[in-house]
Amino acid sequence: QVQLVESGGGLVQAGGSLRLSCAASGRTSSNYAMGWFRQAPGKEREFVAAISWSGGSTLYADSVKGRFTISRSRDSAKNTLFLQMNSLKPEDTAVYYCASTIRLSVTRDADLYPYWGQGSQVTVSS
Repeated sequence: QVQLVESGGGLVQAGGSLRLSCAASGRTSSNYAMGWFRQAPGKEREFVAAISWSGGSTLYADSVKGRFTISRSRDSAKNTLFLQMNSLKPEDTAVYYCASTIRLSVTRDADLYPYWGQGSQVTVSS
């Protein structure tokens, strides 16, 4: 089992920045690729970004490329996933979810992520 807890969401004006964090724990959580997804009201969940187990490979949705950066850090105590969001737009408003795969390489397929966090609200005002 892998447990995921997000933090860092909030309200920001358009053009501003936020950084989301996701603390991962559980057996071999640091050995898996991880990702961020989001869901806006009335819309389907969509892929945002993913990172390989090593951090050497990343993948972004076209809508966030150049504005968002996914990264991860690992030490002996914990494995943490980050999403740095810059130049935020009102259309970025959504609940953001951290997720973990059980594979090494990146994927945008939500069905390949069996572990999910509880979500963190991001609201961008115009």
